[in-house]
Amino acid sequence: MSTFSYFPHTEDDVRAMLQRIGAGSLDDLYCDVPADFIYKGEYDLPDAMSEQQVRDFFRKLAGRNLSLKVFAGQGAYDHYTPSVVPYILSRSEFLTAYTPYQCEISQGTLRYIFEYQSMVCALTGLDVSNASMYDGPTAAAEAMRMAVACARKKNTVLLSATLLPNVISVVETYAKYYGTRIAFIPEKDGKTTLEALEAALADEDIAGVIVPGINRYGIVEDLEGFAEAVHAHKALLVEYIDPSAAAVLKTAAEWGADVAVGDGQSLGIPLCYGGPYVGFMACRKDYMRKLPGRIVGETRDAEGRRCFVLTLQAREQHIRREKATSNICSNESLMALFVTVYLSLMGPKGMKKVNELSYAGAHYLHDALLTTGKFEKVFDAPFLKEFVLKPLVDVKALQQKLYERGFFAALQTEEGYVSFCVTEKRTREEMDALIEAVKEV
Repeated sequence: MSTFSYFPHTEDDVRAMLQRIGAGSLDDLYCDVPADFIYKGEYDLPDAMSEQQVRDFFRKLAGRNLSLKVFAGQGAYDHYTPSVVPYILSRSEFLTAYTPYQCEISQGTLRYIFEYQSMVCALTGLDVSNASMYDGPTAAAEAMRMAVACARKKNTVLLSATLLPNVISVVETYAKYYGTRIAFIPEKDGKTTLEALEAALADEDIAGVIVPGINRYGIVEDLEGFAEAVHAHKALLVEYIDPSAAAVLKTAAEWGADVAVGDGQSLGIPLCYGGPYVGFMACRKDYMRKLPGRIVGETRDAEGRRCFVLTLQAREQHIRREKATSNICSNESLMALFVTVYLSLMGPKGMKKVNELSYAGAHYLHDALLTTGKFEKVFDAPFLKEFVLKPLVDVKALQQKLYERGFFAALQTEEGYVSFCVTEKRTREEMDALIEAVKEV
């Protein structure tokens, strides 16, 4: 019998494993841990409770959480989630399904991934999408590696200084351990300019350039001429986009980008302490053999029926690690389904409405905050749902006042500005209440 009720290993199993590794007992496995670090007392565990008592306990615990109205963004956005989406995701065939290693018996999973890829291609205008990645920053890091792989003898990737800070940090971390050099395109008036890009491209070692569609200040970037400049130096142009905003802005393909990456969280995925989110990557067909992650393709079976398969699998565990396109093994498949259901429900009209409401609310709040006399305008540039202002009051006092009134807002940037964001979930009444709270600071 097993020592512990819910452990599958019997005493004979444990003894055999210990013998195989040359250990006399389980304690020998921890012999390198100093004795002072090993807890020898009794665990302070509560008495057993009935099911109703457990429910009451956790309900009381949950009641201690303060639910704030979110007026913040910086890469994670509080968009509306249709109630049918979590209902569909909670079905057991989706919730407990894992990566489709045996694709011939995973047609349902492969089909929704194929639909997800098709929708990402529609949003970006590009030819091919992968099956999904962990989040936006890691997708950007993979795009950095992809650019170097395509350029072969070039090893420098340019990053716009207006990218989100967490995106820059993750790309720099990947670059450090892959031996890739990172250089920056300086910003001017809160934007990435063509002049600054051309100056940075004077370095002949440039393999790729990563620029945002909407930058860290909420400004919609003008990428006119960027693709021509980058391609003239035989480098790849990567655009980091907000897929929700992509429904109303120029697509990555229209800007001439070779690769588009970002985080699908803005497509209705709730804010949840940073995850789980879903990174996406799409590219022109010329580069699809260098695309990391999985790709699902459509084909016909022996009887002529439509079916789906994993394709172009020279990546991950299907090939020697050092030869792989990428070593990302698990995609965020459940979150890819989330995005797919969301987009199918919203449709083009719904996505346009989301952006119209967000735009109207953000501009109303922006103008109203300036009338309080507590802020100064920073940039004269177009923005959609997010913006920054220069605070004329103590930021901590401002944040505390907003917190006390039930708002999560006024995130402070590295430059000392404060950032606000308005999505379609925020009402005029909530915005007016936030403005009144600001007046009291």
